[in-house]
Amino acid sequence: MEIARVLMVAPVKSVETAVAWYERLLGRPADVRPMPSLADWHLTASGWLHVFEDAERAGSSLLNLEVPDLDAALAELKQRGLHAGQVQSGGIRTRFAALHDPDGNRITLMENPVA
Repeated sequence: MEIARVLMVAPVKSVETAVAWYERLLGRPADVRPMPSLADWHLTASGWLHVFEDAERAGSSLLNLEVPDLDAALAELKQRGLHAGQVQSGGIRTRFAALHDPDGNRITLMENPVA
């Protein structure tokens, strides 16, 4: 089976509230708004983030984003008013820190996740 793209989905109670938060997280507006209840960010050529209004499932997602420099990413987020939890270690060289969107979906920023 060939996979063309990986789509992460963050279910939220209010798409407009979530879109404003994810714009701060990602530093830019959504790439497309294909319908009123959905916003898409094309993070890489084959990795997209869908923020989708679904109150029943809101807050149930775990999103992992690899960043090349965790300290720089956390400093950038702090400038945008977003604060992650404590930096933790995992594996030999892996470092990560998590934050939560307004509905409780956890976004973990990871550095060297396969090292």
